[in-house]
Amino acid sequence: MNKHLSSQPYGGAVPPRPLLSYTCRKTVETSTHCQQRRASVQTGTSTLSEDSSFKHLLVNMSTDSVVIVSAARTPIGSLNGALSTVLLHDLCSAVIKDVLKRAGVKPDEVSEVIMGHVLTAGHGQNPTRKASVGAGIPYPVPAWSCQMVCGSGLKAVCLGAQSILTGESTVVVAGGMESMSRAPHTVHMRAGVKMGDASLQDSMVADGLTDIFHCYHMGITAENVAKQWSVSREEQDRFAVKSQSRTEAAQKARYFDQEIVPIMVSIRYNMDSMSKLKPCFVKDSSGTVTAGNASGINDGAAATVLMSQSEAARRGIKPMARIVSWAQAGLDPSIMGTGPIPAIRKAVEKAGWQLDQVDLFEINEAFAAQSVAVVKELGLNEEKVNVSGGAISLGHPIGMSGCRVLVTLLHALQRTGGRKGIASLCIGGGMGIAMCVERV
Repeated sequence: MNKHLSSQPYGGAVPPRPLLSYTCRKTVETSTHCQQRRASVQTGTSTLSEDSSFKHLLVNMSTDSVVIVSAARTPIGSLNGALSTVLLHDLCSAVIKDVLKRAGVKPDEVSEVIMGHVLTAGHGQNPTRKASVGAGIPYPVPAWSCQMVCGSGLKAVCLGAQSILTGESTVVVAGGMESMSRAPHTVHMRAGVKMGDASLQDSMVADGLTDIFHCYHMGITAENVAKQWSVSREEQDRFAVKSQSRTEAAQKARYFDQEIVPIMVSIRYNMDSMSKLKPCFVKDSSGTVTAGNASGINDGAAATVLMSQSEAARRGIKPMARIVSWAQAGLDPSIMGTGPIPAIRKAVEKAGWQLDQVDLFEINEAFAAQSVAVVKELGLNEEKVNVSGGAISLGHPIGMSGCRVLVTLLHALQRTGGRKGIASLCIGGGMGIAMCVERV
């Protein structure tokens, strides 16, 4: 293992608290709170209603998996491109309507809507709520957003699963959305300016693309990874060309038809044109990260419909997959792109899987440098990773991408007949998130 992955905050003195296990047996059996509640049930110190509801919760949490019954995404628009004129909540409403229709779930049957969203400035009060109501979901159904930078869309699905596992919700719509084109430039004028100019700040760069600890662009973290994992410019360009080629092939083969209305594009780069691009972040000869081997600035939305496996059976719905486990991890922010390495390892351990048992991986391509490093460090078969291309070719609307990689993974598993899959992303600020799913 690369030594840089073992760095822990607080000197590693405080071990990370484990997430809820998704059959929930370990957490339920070892939780002090649950042991105390069991004792109260056995001794009769709680009321009958409390006892009954808690015992029912324990049974549900230990036996019933959360399943994904539908998943879809919008096309991904380029910066100031075709989707830039669409209000974000309208973009999100469209995908919510679509996944509910696919699942055969009525809007008033939804318990909760959770959307990952990073660049919220200028979109009004709680855009997720606006999107939910715009999709026909009635006012009594709560809707809210979560923010975990690039992992937001996948974290929203994790939170939806937790809500179902704890009995809080029955049906959850979870996903992510982003309109990077509509992120405003801002200026702090609350106290006024007594003299001189006032400069505008690009909220997209400040809130979405700048490391909060080192105050430098995410691209510099990719350069750091390239140096520490010895990823050459040629390797990065080769990876980027492969991503473009795979996406072009997938579009021509109509592989994306089931997840979106397909948009046919021709490949934009080959190795010759890729090698001519100048480095964006480190301008001298040591720079390796370019516009060609990094993800784009984009707009889009994605969503899933979640419910328990027993609820799906009751409704006669065949799930796309069940959520087996998920995990998140932190690491040195200067190499945030390697976040999927510890996150995937933790998720696989929770699932009881081995990496070589996984049929497909969707690992977000924030930068080619970090993508190559993750594949190398985990020893993955490249033919199993991002088989239809990734963010370098498709785009990376930061709040959407976490759900986008999951949506693409689910449809790829169906198409190829694969059974086990992992979706994962690196996260600005030095984190990673991963989810293990299994077709049922």
